[in-house]
Amino acid sequence: MEAPRTLPTVIAAKIAEHAYWMKREGYRNSTIRAAVKTLRSVGRRCNLLDANAFKDYMARAEYGENRRDHILDDARRFYLWLGVEFHKPLSRRVEKLPFIPLESEIEALISGLGPKLSSFMRLVKETGGRAGEIWQLEWTDIDPNTSTVNINPEKGSRPRRPRITSGTLAAVMSLPRTYRHIFHRDDCEPEVSYQHFYRNFAKQRARLAEKLQNPRIRRISFKTLRHFKATMEYRKTRDILHVMAVLGHKNIRNTLVYTHLVNFEGDEYVCKVARTVEEAKALVEDAFDYVTDVEEYKLFRKRK
Repeated sequence: MEAPRTLPTVIAAKIAEHAYWMKREGYRNSTIRAAVKTLRSVGRRCNLLDANAFKDYMARAEYGENRRDHILDDARRFYLWLGVEFHKPLSRRVEKLPFIPLESEIEALISGLGPKLSSFMRLVKETGGRAGEIWQLEWTDIDPNTSTVNINPEKGSRPRRPRITSGTLAAVMSLPRTYRHIFHRDDCEPEVSYQHFYRNFAKQRARLAEKLQNPRIRRISFKTLRHFKATMEYRKTRDILHVMAVLGHKNIRNTLVYTHLVNFEGDEYVCKVARTVEEAKALVEDAFDYVTDVEEYKLFRKRK
């Protein structure tokens, strides 16, 4: 005779069934993993199968507003699947501006990473692509003749074909061409291998932040570089539709946040002088902005 299952076992089984339902409904694996992690955490603290017990727990628990809103969204979807009546309690998501580091901090981090990680970060920084989009790049997506990258979109974005600098192109092309994909093996689960890749990045980032005595470096993530690209593009062009196209957004409301980040009047700049066309070309490829001519020289600058 089978022993009766305990409540935690029943809750765990229901969460697993819910994850399978999400998979069938087309939710991304990363969304499913995050929901399962959240539900398991809450399920260890209250009877998740009882909507009223869950509400009582959330009324007592001390979560930040954004975290609370995410938990309530995951629970609402879970109870919808269970067929349990659930009215989501009031929650107030707090809008936060993304962290934008100095370019010198980004370059310090990139220069201290291994070849694969540094190439990955340079691609994110110069294309503004999502980490998942860059992770899925194949060698055929890189066109060395035009220095462009074919980005296949995720999260309902638009496809793009941005240009990259000659330095980044050289760094990517120097990586071993063992597999069809640039950054991961073809016979592995991409999202699982990406988690290993990011954990390796986090370890190297922590060591560099400690070595350079700059805790801000710990805040730099792959998503940070996408924010950095968008902010710099808006600063240069003041064209929000251009930034929208660079990021692949379909809804301009997702892009408008970057108009609030451009306030660099007090920033410091690196100034470079070009004496020849080749020197000027190299500076432009390195994201320097032309300022003016002084005698026969051209002055360029870039935010530190």
